[in-house]
Amino acid sequence: MSQSTAATNYKYLSQKPSVQIIKAGTYKKLELNDILGIPALKSQIIDVPVTASENALSMGYFSMQPGEEFEFLYEFLEVKFVHRGKFVLRDKQGNKYVAEAGDVIIFTPNIPIIFDAESDGDAFYTAHRLPEPTFM
Repeated sequence: MSQSTAATNYKYLSQKPSVQIIKAGTYKKLELNDILGIPALKSQIIDVPVTASENALSMGYFSMQPGEEFEFLYEFLEVKFVHRGKFVLRDKQGNKYVAEAGDVIIFTPNIPIIFDAESDGDAFYTAHRLPEPTFM
């Protein structure tokens, strides 16, 4: 996905007062099958801009249900916390990773990852990037 260089067109969460609570269900996730053009994919995502400082930060929610696998290239540092179910991942070398509820996944920049079709879970993530406009 391409990143927008315009950091000012978003409403950022990092505002005063310094303590904010984001209630569950505040953000409605978008269907990835429409965005990625994979009709059988059962996965949802939403990006939320946190700050536009030099080290831009976004957060979001990601879900996937059993369906079709898909590949995603992480061009940035991202940390996902799995809070329900599991995500089954593979790298280009064929290594398989299973992250279950309570686990944290760290994706380093410039790594392509395949999300296996058997994945079935929900995660919260933060990423060092501006939000992806197509995921908003």
